[in-house]
Amino acid sequence: MSASNHKDTYQATGVFLVLMGILYLLDKWIGFSSHGLPWVMQKDTMLLYAAVIFLWFKSDKSVGIILAGIWLIQNIGLVIALLGQMSAYLLPLALLLVGVILYLSFASKKI
Repeated sequence: MSASNHKDTYQATGVFLVLMGILYLLDKWIGFSSHGLPWVMQKDTMLLYAAVIFLWFKSDKSVGIILAGIWLIQNIGLVIALLGQMSAYLLPLALLLVGVILYLSFASKKI
């Protein structure tokens, strides 16, 4: 495979690294925790940043979907707390939706 086939991967990786560098510098200068924003620099939040960036920049959305799924699994308690009573219905629906998207995205590709 040539480098041009991976252009969007390189772009997404570059954007992620630049964002992390900026956030680390800002954290050193202003300290997100001291301003009531400790979640900005948490490891699982960085996973969410990567998921969004890869979904945005890559034409093949599988990496972004997988990263977002991992973030969702790691933070299911937070998601359930935010969704309240509706979580009993939304979690199974979200799982079904992600499963269908993954199935359709891979089923349409010829091996």
